[in-house]
Amino acid sequence: AFGAHVITTVGSDEKARACLGLGADVAINYKTQDFVAATRAATGGRGANVILDMVGGDYTPRNHAAAAIDGRIVQIATLNGPKVEIDLRVIMTKRLHHTGSTLRPRTVAEKAAIADALHAKVWPLLDQGRCKPVIGSVFPLADAAKAHERMESSAHVGKIVLTV
Repeated sequence: AFGAHVITTVGSDEKARACLGLGADVAINYKTQDFVAATRAATGGRGANVILDMVGGDYTPRNHAAAAIDGRIVQIATLNGPKVEIDLRVIMTKRLHHTGSTLRPRTVAEKAAIADALHAKVWPLLDQGRCKPVIGSVFPLADAAKAHERMESSAHVGKIVLTV
């Protein structure tokens, strides 16, 4: 929606098809493909300019390898763990910028500024139907355990919603 060439990594061919259907330019199944090689191929060998990483752990060195020179990696979660061994020479030679971001330590004023920016830049896309949230499944609150099982299975595409 913002003019980016979107490359996504997913854990199944079904999820790859879903992402392509939602507008991703490239969907890489990390279980069957080398996502570093596939990312480099999809970018003409340059690598990705920006990587949004929720995995961390042992994926971090691979993200550094998949990043372009002067690339940016934004860490927003650590699903594979917070500790990692990296080769600092890769960061230096590629002039990478690896930063982290989470809302938790931000002030109320910072959170309000983020909410205002979302309202100004993202909400119009939602209103116009150019950006659509994907609801994968809905469960009543009484079935929260089933919703959690669904999430743990990694078979879902989209958000899992609990209704009250």
